[in-house]
Amino acid sequence: MPPKSKLGQNFLRDEQAIRRIVAALGDCSGRTLVEIGPGRGAITHQLLARAEKVIALEVDETLAAELANELAEADSAGAKVVVETGDVLAFDFKAASLSAAQPLIVVGNLPYYITSPILMKLAENAAVLDRAVLMVQREVADRVTAMPGSRDFGLLSVAVQLHGAVEPLFTLPPGAFSPPPQVHSTVFRWRFAPRFEELGVDRGSFLLFLRRVFALKRKTLANNLRAAGMESHTIAAALANSGIDAKARAEALPIETLAGLWRTLQEEGAIPPGEMAPSKESEL
Repeated sequence: MPPKSKLGQNFLRDEQAIRRIVAALGDCSGRTLVEIGPGRGAITHQLLARAEKVIALEVDETLAAELANELAEADSAGAKVVVETGDVLAFDFKAASLSAAQPLIVVGNLPYYITSPILMKLAENAAVLDRAVLMVQREVADRVTAMPGSRDFGLLSVAVQLHGAVEPLFTLPPGAFSPPPQVHSTVFRWRFAPRFEELGVDRGSFLLFLRRVFALKRKTLANNLRAAGMESHTIAAALANSGIDAKARAEALPIETLAGLWRTLQEEGAIPPGEMAPSKESEL
């Protein structure tokens, strides 16, 4: 069956890359793995001997049916393989984790057109996830793993890293896939460990705050807060109390500093829990 471009289907065919991705997952014995976008099962087949259970989430109904039949025949190692047809954004990670009685391990070649929503879906479920090894467009991986002050650091960097440490592993050229995409792809590992309690921030309110301070990349942090409806004198006092330069931009500041500013603003009553005035939000 030919790939469907509207579903972002670019199937991994590089055997060495497949082995490296599976190896990057670490010890999976006795564990339940969730694979996002198994496609033709290149990675799935390698997981059979390593995990107790594999849940393969495939949005393409025809491909899912073919893969289920193929895996049923190949499952000689004794792993329980379940191919589910549907959108990963609708998958109940919490229920799957409860059924497994343990945090889940995730692996996947994420479709480029919905990469950010999938990353945020995983972030929302970080409490029931252990680790993930994911392949994304190289430019997205650069943003996810970027450090403060770098060109790529922004809202996506912070939103992901707030839910656990990330590290880039390796990059693949278009020729590693069939059909070849027009971009390079990078594999990265994400170890889930939400930091909200450590940072002393409320998750919902802080994430909304981050959307505001990163709303316009070329604007200073103070200008973005003003655009969100905050008074100039309140902003100036909070920046001073937090030891932040009045002309600083959000992308230059570590997560810890941004969390300190949020706490200061909330203590002053400038940020009621979960509430800020609406403004144009940056896309992740």
